[in-house]
Amino acid sequence: MASYTFFTNPMSRGQIARWALHEVGADYEQVIVEYGAPKPAALLAANGLGKLPTLVHHSADGDYPIAETSAICAYLAETEGGGALAPTARERAAYYRWLFFAAGPLEQAITARSMGFEPTERQRVSVGFGCYDMVVDTLAAHLRGVDYVCGDRFTMADVYVGSHVLWGTMFKTLPELPEFVAYGERLTGRASYVEAKAIDHALIAAAQAASSEAKV
Repeated sequence: MASYTFFTNPMSRGQIARWALHEVGADYEQVIVEYGAPKPAALLAANGLGKLPTLVHHSADGDYPIAETSAICAYLAETEGGGALAPTARERAAYYRWLFFAAGPLEQAITARSMGFEPTERQRVSVGFGCYDMVVDTLAAHLRGVDYVCGDRFTMADVYVGSHVLWGTMFKTLPELPEFVAYGERLTGRASYVEAKAIDHALIAAAQAASSEAKV
């Protein structure tokens, strides 16, 4: 049995988790969960919400389910690859700050705008992210002065934060600021990024081909 069971769909945040798995060289078995199909019992047992991605770590002392993509990234950084992508003591503050900034304010701000919600001045103190422009400016200001989230070294926080930046600039949910573009270029050249994306892109292409054939 592989060390991890990876429940995913290539058109989901599972792309982030797969990149993380490849960055640490984790041994995993994928279970592709099709949208619109019944959720596998094993997935629902691991995660009652049935969300993708969900990871199950088959360790020597039992099985441990991990859900929420940011948590999956942090767990793999600590558990695999000798902890090479986990933060050092000096990096820890930036690592956790920006990891959870992306999981909280950044994703909330992007989602709110995409759904047509713009908080009023009074609402900004309650929504948890202020407003979209404040979030974008805050992240851009940080990336302006560093190569990676924690400074000059790539860590697992870059898998998560970087995925949001790359996705956002690609689909225009984030502006193509020079800071975001330069940061994204540093990430997309990584061998593990290229390897993981190739798998998901091949799965997407295969699914599209099968769908086209079914319509003929």
